[in-house]
Amino acid sequence: MPANFDRRTFGLLTATGTAMAVASSAVANACPQGDAKPKDEKTGDEKPAEAAPKGPVEAAFERDYEAPGFKPSWRKEQINRTLVQDFIIFAHSDLEMTRKLLEREPALVNASIDWGGGDWETALGGASHMGQREIVDLLLASGARIDLFCATMLGQLDAVKAFLTLQPKLIDAKGPHGFSLHFHAQVGGDAAKETLDYLQSIKTVELRAIPFLKK
Repeated sequence: MPANFDRRTFGLLTATGTAMAVASSAVANACPQGDAKPKDEKTGDEKPAEAAPKGPVEAAFERDYEAPGFKPSWRKEQINRTLVQDFIIFAHSDLEMTRKLLEREPALVNASIDWGGGDWETALGGASHMGQREIVDLLLASGARIDLFCATMLGQLDAVKAFLTLQPKLIDAKGPHGFSLHFHAQVGGDAAKETLDYLQSIKTVELRAIPFLKK
């Protein structure tokens, strides 16, 4: 991921590759104009401003169905979430850090993270939609599970055709951050040109310039 892109900015790139501005926080409208900060009803004192979340917040959930009969044992610790997060971010652009963390914890290779709202991403997914072939090769050689989006970026035309023959609706499939198959073929460059032409023959879409691609 380019150094000047934070996680939120990158997640707001559209599937066509057009960068969108990050929306500003509208906290100024939380109180009536000209009035003081909200006050505690009992004491009359001003309420302290609520601090913004420092990290991801898990959505509230309570079963409204019968729990599954299988009970996981949880005998092993889960991989640390910060480590997973850093690994996936580095895999967008930093080959050496990706290699370093993978050597430290090989099980990271297929780790995934939900950036919010079910936007799941793996290191392979990040490297694929950034067109980072060296990082993709490293991950695949380490056991990463190749998927349709990665195959598209690599220009694996036969594999892409096989997927779309199996399920034609995959032409509209969306990868991490909503990036389309056409987008992945674009970032694949010359090696994926035939694949892009094939996708366009099935469904023609407007292809826009991708800001982070090297000229």
